[in-house]
Amino acid sequence: MEKTLGFADLLRLMDERSTAFRAAVAAAPSLDVRVPTCPEWTLFDLVQHLGEGRRKWAAIVAAGPADAPPAMSAPVAPREREALLAWFAASTGELLDALREAGPDRGCWTWWGPSQSPQTTGAVARHQLQQVAVHTYDAQVAVGAPQPLPDEVALDGVDEFLTTCVATTAAWPHKPAVIDYHATEGRSWRLWFSADGARAARLPTPVAGEGPEAAYVSARGTANELVMFCYGRIPMDSLRLDGDRRVFDQLIAWEPEE
Repeated sequence: MEKTLGFADLLRLMDERSTAFRAAVAAAPSLDVRVPTCPEWTLFDLVQHLGEGRRKWAAIVAAGPADAPPAMSAPVAPREREALLAWFAASTGELLDALREAGPDRGCWTWWGPSQSPQTTGAVARHQLQQVAVHTYDAQVAVGAPQPLPDEVALDGVDEFLTTCVATTAAWPHKPAVIDYHATEGRSWRLWFSADGARAARLPTPVAGEGPEAAYVSARGTANELVMFCYGRIPMDSLRLDGDRRVFDQLIAWEPEE
């Protein structure tokens, strides 16, 4: 079974996606362009959100183990495009520097305590790569030039989303269910839902679909399509679905409370 991306790869890819993000913003006719995949936001709002997030997580990583995120104030994002892009580059640099200084195994506060992802700086790097990758896609959509995520980012993105954003100890409020995700690149994952919560696992080979562990519903697409579906960027019908799609409706509507 393939391993997840290494820490150095996460930082390298985060830097690459950040560069692609800045390129999309630089190509826009205006910072007031609306972002279709984030309909409440302009391109300026998207840059501000992502840049402030880089600085917030840099402070969290630097603080080390904690029960709550540290109090902080970030410099106001400038309105002029060249200055805004420099501000964003500095924000990215702060996060990358904090991660390099801490290394992958240091503990820190995270919001995903009940998930299957550890509360470590390595897990922060992994999630923040996906944040900048998906928002790079958002910026590219806004300027009419969307590009799929690099394969290594997308494949790790499916795994990261399921273990960090879906897995939980909160009780599933419906009948027990099993969902499979199959990437056309040859990797598969399974989610189990029950009164004990939700847990995820990567499958060594695609499941035959028979027996007591057969999935109630499965989704198949490229890894990029699966990531974009997970983050609500493309509709369910963009994937090949087999089984009871109502389970996906239940999952999309689920807002677990710990």
